[in-house]
Amino acid sequence: MRVALRLTKYAFRHKWHLIGAYLAMLASTLAAMVIPRMLGSAIDEALASGLQSRLLALAAVILLFSALRGVFSYAQRYLSESLSQKSAYDLRNDFFRKLQSMSFSFFDREQTGNLMSKATQDVEAVRMFISMGMVRGLSIFVMLGAVGGLMVATNWRLAIVSMAFVPLVLWRALAMSRVLRPTWMKVQAETGAMTTTLQENLAGMKVVKAFGARGFEEAKFNAKADSVAKLTYSATRLFASQGSLMTFIFTAATGAILWYGGREVVAERLTPGDLAAFILYMGLLGMPIRMIGWMVNTVSRAASAGQRLYDVLDAESPVTEKPNAKPLRRVAGRVAFRNVSVSYDEAESAVRNIDFDVKPGQMVALLGGPGSGKSTIAHVIPRFYDVSEGGISIDGADVREVTLASLRKNVGIVMQDVFVFSATIRDNIAYGLDEVSHDEVVRAAKIAQLHDFIEELPDGYDSWVGERGITLSGGQRQRLAIARTILLDPPILILDDSTSSVDMATERRLQEALEQVVKGRTTFVIAHRLSTVRSADLILVLEDGQIVERGTHTQLLDLGGFYRSIYDMQLRPQEGGAAPVAALSPAAGGGA
Repeated sequence: MRVALRLTKYAFRHKWHLIGAYLAMLASTLAAMVIPRMLGSAIDEALASGLQSRLLALAAVILLFSALRGVFSYAQRYLSESLSQKSAYDLRNDFFRKLQSMSFSFFDREQTGNLMSKATQDVEAVRMFISMGMVRGLSIFVMLGAVGGLMVATNWRLAIVSMAFVPLVLWRALAMSRVLRPTWMKVQAETGAMTTTLQENLAGMKVVKAFGARGFEEAKFNAKADSVAKLTYSATRLFASQGSLMTFIFTAATGAILWYGGREVVAERLTPGDLAAFILYMGLLGMPIRMIGWMVNTVSRAASAGQRLYDVLDAESPVTEKPNAKPLRRVAGRVAFRNVSVSYDEAESAVRNIDFDVKPGQMVALLGGPGSGKSTIAHVIPRFYDVSEGGISIDGADVREVTLASLRKNVGIVMQDVFVFSATIRDNIAYGLDEVSHDEVVRAAKIAQLHDFIEELPDGYDSWVGERGITLSGGQRQRLAIARTILLDPPILILDDSTSSVDMATERRLQEALEQVVKGRTTFVIAHRLSTVRSADLILVLEDGQIVERGTHTQLLDLGGFYRSIYDMQLRPQEGGAAPVAALSPAAGGGA
């Protein structure tokens, strides 16, 4: 119930809709209460005098209150549905806003499909709870209280007989909620896993086709879908048993009223009209009684969904902006690392004791094997991750003391794995920027060597790019990312220089584009090419998260250490020559 109560705050944001729904519900309930009383009076009047005028007046009153009940019921449903939709809108926006504020480490742990399930299925479960549980759920207890009061006022003995079943219903509802909530939690979790499987399959459909893995993928998805179906069936079966029990209790209570009420009529402690009113009151309680089981099911499902949503909404990002953070003005580009260590979890640090200085306009090449810490050093500069120890400063300002938005305006990044949105080429180049002119977009595209290709398209810059840039080649996507960064015009640039996935002509054009981009900027390059390494003002050679060598290309070659071995084995062949035999032969290492 703690989670369910937290969810109600979204309804209280729209208090006038909530108040209106409650007032309409009360008015509808009161109108419903009048009808049995009037029918009972009509029966007694017919048996006593049979005056037609009196009966017509009672009939008119019954019709009036029936019409009023219908109007107020409509108002209640309209307002409660409007309330639930507004609340779901707020919850979904809060959820999305929270995702935008989380650091890379959060998305390293979370699965995309599971987050999508939370934003859709779980939010919908909460919406149903607000619409039906909060408003109509309260109407159940209002109806029980109002009917109980009228019954006691009419004949307290028969009222006790009639309401004796209520404690049993409430006990059963509470017991059912304890069983349903963990079941629905499993349903929501398995739905998230199923959505993840679907999302991964669609994203990797080309790989599935290439490896003929259709049967494997179908079996994997069927297993998840079967798990969701079985868990949902289990929850539905429990819910159905609750509804059947409520119907039995209601029927038994009606029989008890007829038996004991008949005795009260014979004893002249109750009129026939009052007995008929009692039976009609039980008829009014029929739907609320059956709804108790449904409401328990709705609350249980919402509590499970709410818990999953609050797992995200309550999550704390390790990268946070201080309350007194100041905006960082356009910087010259002086970057300093001071004894920086970064750990993604409680395990061993990804990088340790990183210390170096970069002057404005210099190029730094990060060189090393997989897992050596190159990407970690690049990602902590714009605070995609935060340092565990030490500090990073730009123009003397600690990056943790400035606003994230201003920091990332000063630090641009071009990744090897370029993401392109389903939008026009112009919108993709100008992504994240307001009030960008067409001429500025064209200028950026020209520098990135992309303008000629765009001009050949039928719609030019208005050409629509498919999902994830499927209509563009790898080289075109990279040049689009370069144009996007040029338009941002950051004084500090981070880029992955890998061009292994493109042909020689595209590679040459990318190099020309990159040469234009890095001019006058402090640049960090995750280096894979000899041309980049040679032109770097500082080369940092990393191994196991530490800087093992530093210097220029010539200095490190003369040193004859770790860099020299990388050069001979990986970089020197790019000059067109073969690597030295001593560097490639197993015998060089003293082996067989």
